[in-house]
Amino acid sequence: MTKLTHINDAGKANMVDVGDKPVQKRVATASGHIVLQPATLELIQQNNLKKGDVLATARIAGIQAAKQTALLIPLCHTLLLTKVEVEFELLANGIEAKCTVKCNGKTGVEMEALTAVSTALLTIYDMCKAVDKTMVISNVQLLEKTKE
Repeated sequence: MTKLTHINDAGKANMVDVGDKPVQKRVATASGHIVLQPATLELIQQNNLKKGDVLATARIAGIQAAKQTALLIPLCHTLLLTKVEVEFELLANGIEAKCTVKCNGKTGVEMEALTAVSTALLTIYDMCKAVDKTMVISNVQLLEKTKE
């Protein structure tokens, strides 16, 4: 088994030193799903929820979350992101969120992509909770990460 990098020799939480790593182009994509009732999906499609445009709000929330990841996840490095893209696909049983994050840095952006997707889905949940009591967020996962 590979050793955990965020634990020091004494078994305590430790921020990894990436100072000697080279700057590389890094990309990560994550996705997640929220199950919604058909009537809720229709309200979203028609932009008829009282709180406003659900997908536009969730997109901005996801972008903001990616930019704030280092404040939310204790051992994450602060990164200068070059791109955050949040997309949604409406499905028969809900919405799939997908986020791609890019940077030129010394460490990966997978936590930023996962945080963006999670926050976008939570925003959809928040905006729809008055009309749908059966929502379920699931399958938040890293799809891909690369470095060049």
